[in-house]
Amino acid sequence: MSEQNYNPQFDENELKMVEYHKSKYPAQMAAVMPVLWMIQEKYGWISTDAMKYVGELLNLPADHVLGVATFYTMYFKKPVGKYHLQICTNVSCMLCGGYDVFNHVSKKLGIKNKEVTSDGFFSIEEAECLGSCATAPMLQINNKDFYEKLSLDEVDKLLDKLRNSN
Repeated sequence: MSEQNYNPQFDENELKMVEYHKSKYPAQMAAVMPVLWMIQEKYGWISTDAMKYVGELLNLPADHVLGVATFYTMYFKKPVGKYHLQICTNVSCMLCGGYDVFNHVSKKLGIKNKEVTSDGFFSIEEAECLGSCATAPMLQINNKDFYEKLSLDEVDKLLDKLRNSN
């Protein structure tokens, strides 16, 4: 999906899920994170219009939703590639080669931090911490697949596998 804002809409079942999230908390403001996650899961990223939509659903100012979405790195504020690679460069990963992994991927794909390849297949992002200090360096793909104790050869094999998966 392009960087232009889309017209976010939830269907009937998704709206029921929003109501479920609201019911879990004493204040519906607390449902902002799971509802933002629903938007991201549906559209791949969270546009300004989507943040306004979430605000309307939860009776919150759009600025509050924007504040939450911009505070947490797990929310993408612009389109990402089909495979979004987050590479940890925090202290443990940095000491164990996290920047080597990041720079290698960046060079191999021809993109920099928070950029997307021209075919829309890959994007990369430096991650502050992915919680895998004992198994550094590591990266995650699409917020769900984790790869630890990486060597540059393993990174190359992973990228080839992803590229050949289509």
